[in-house]
Parts: sequence; structure tokens; C-alpha cells
Amino acid sequence: MIQRMAKHSVWMLAVLVIGLSAAALYAAPQMANDQTAGSQTVTGCLQKGLETKGFFIVDSDGKHWELYPDKSVSLGDHVGHTVTVTGILAKRTAAQEVKSQPYEKKEITGKEHSDLQVSGLKMVSDSCTK
Repeated sequence: MIQRMAKHSVWMLAVLVIGLSAAALYAAPQMANDQTAGSQTVTGCLQKGLETKGFFIVDSDGKHWELYPDKSVSLGDHVGHTVTVTGILAKRTAAQEVKSQPYEKKEITGKEHSDLQVSGLKMVSDSCTK
């Protein structure tokens, strides 16, 4: 009897693992598509922010974008250039926002504001037009 229960438990475990694996594989492409769907593209003059490692863009509509680059993106090489950045809206903690508020208030000067987690950069021009 115990051997029979053990045999059934092994099969149940195998079925459970296969079922969960299939569910995870099915969900992974959908999560990637959700991030792509939430993608933002912004073009403007890349400027050095007041924070250490801080950068921002003011787009053609006057919206201020605080930029947080992925490790694969080097914003510092393009300060003073017109660039197009791509990414998703950054999810910042309350503590991170409090820390950056004094700097952002000086940079924004009353314009609409968003934070962008930058995953890509394309240089449009090696200068900025005002």
C-alpha cells in the first residue's frame, strides 16, 4: 500500500512540474509584450542633471523626462546631443523620489514631469537646437 502511494506521488509530482513549466513558458512572451506595449520614445536635447549620474530631456511638448539608464546605455557620452531614447516609465520608490525631489524642482521649472527607465538610445544630431 505504501509503495503504491509513493508511486502515485511521484507521478503527481511529475504532472505538477510539467503543468507549471508549460504555464511559465506561456506567460513569458506575454510579459515581454506588455513591456513593449508600455514602451515610450522621447526625443530631445540630452542634458546633465543636477544629481550625480542624473540626466534629463525636455521634449518638444515641454515635458521634462528624468532618465535612468540601463547598464548597457551610456548617456554621458551624448550630453549636448539631440537624442531619441526608448524605455518604460520608471517605477521609483517613495524614498528615491524624496531624494531626487530637490534636484528635479530646480531642473523642471514648472513643466510636466515623468521618469523613464532608458533601455535604448539613438543619436539624432551631435548638437541641440533651441
